[in-house]
Formats: sequence, C-alpha cells, structure tokens
Amino acid sequence: MPDDPPAGEPVVLTDDEIAVLALLAEGRITASVAVELHLSERSVRRRVRVICERLNVGTPIQAVVWAARRGLV
Repeated sequence: MPDDPPAGEPVVLTDDEIAVLALLAEGRITASVAVELHLSERSVRRRVRVICERLNVGTPIQAVVWAARRGLV
C-alpha cells in the first residue's frame, strides 16, 4: 500500500472530502454519509472514489488511515 502520493505532488483535500472521510472514520456507511451531507449515495461513492484516486490508495479504509495519520480526521 503506497503511503503517499507520487513525489512532488502534494495532496490537498477539500473541506467536503475531509467531511466524507471524517464520517467514514466514525464507521458510517454510504447511506448515512449521504444523509448527513445532504448528498445522494451515488455522489458519496463518487467522492470516495476520487479521494482514493487522489491519495493513491485502494480502499476507503486506507484513505481514512491516510487522513488520520495527518490529523485531518
């Protein structure tokens, strides 16, 4: 599992992306995140996929761990 994105490419997450990760860190499921953030489940899944791609990780859990290690959630 890569720990960081490619060298020279700092990752900046939006406040909305951090909010999604924070709710996932609480153990929320997609439907619960969607209700909390007033989004569709499809939008939440898409945001999670984009976050994972941006962080160069394979799963939402890895994205949450990445954010937790950096004090974002």
